[in-house]
Amino acid sequence: VGLISRGKDDMARQNELVADVMATEQRWVQAHRNLNVDDIEDILDDEYKRIKNGRVIGKQEVVDSYRSGKRRWAVADGSDYTVQVIDDVALVVGVWRGVGLNHGEVFDYRARFLSLYIRREGGWKLFRDEYLDLIT
Repeated sequence: VGLISRGKDDMARQNELVADVMATEQRWVQAHRNLNVDDIEDILDDEYKRIKNGRVIGKQEVVDSYRSGKRRWAVADGSDYTVQVIDDVALVVGVWRGVGLNHGEVFDYRARFLSLYIRREGGWKLFRDEYLDLIT
């Protein structure tokens, strides 16, 4: 009985962790919809990195690009999520849809993404992410 109970407790804890990660992911999506740069900055880990056009960029460069005012989102949405949590690390895979304007250029794309979140004292933080455009 103790093992079965512990197994259920472990499953309940895992489900709680997944829900916490997804709450952060949904906050990330909402921050894009509303161009809430303060939330974007808060969600990004201080050690955040992304590879963009062959270059490694960090948190400050990403935040500065949002603060420039040259990007607007008409659509920002995520779907097809899968989440795996191992200790203080979470992998989120999904599909991102973005429509808007960036530096005067219209964009409309879908991409498969992999995001790596880590649990810090202040909650889940986006540590790394990568996107691969989907052909529609």
